[in-house]
Amino acid sequence: MATITRSDFANRLRERFGLTTADAYKLVDVVFDEIREALVHGEDVKFAGFGTFKILTKSARMGRNPKTGAPAVISARRVATFRPSNEFRQRVAK
Repeated sequence: MATITRSDFANRLRERFGLTTADAYKLVDVVFDEIREALVHGEDVKFAGFGTFKILTKSARMGRNPKTGAPAVISARRVATFRPSNEFRQRVAK
């Protein structure tokens, strides 16, 4: 299974739009920084035809250590989630 990296994105932008390598990397960084900052500030990030990034707040709960089976408290936390749009799901399913 292949992995797409930041460099791959930058190279594809460079090839498709004729950007310099430095500009392509800056564009990738700016897009991801904006997504990250919006999520940090509690905003949802929605891309039509792609999906929605949002932060969920999870409460503390009891769990267990999978290695020992001993009970353990799982602390409250915020987690980033992605929900693909229906169009995205349909295209992936093909």
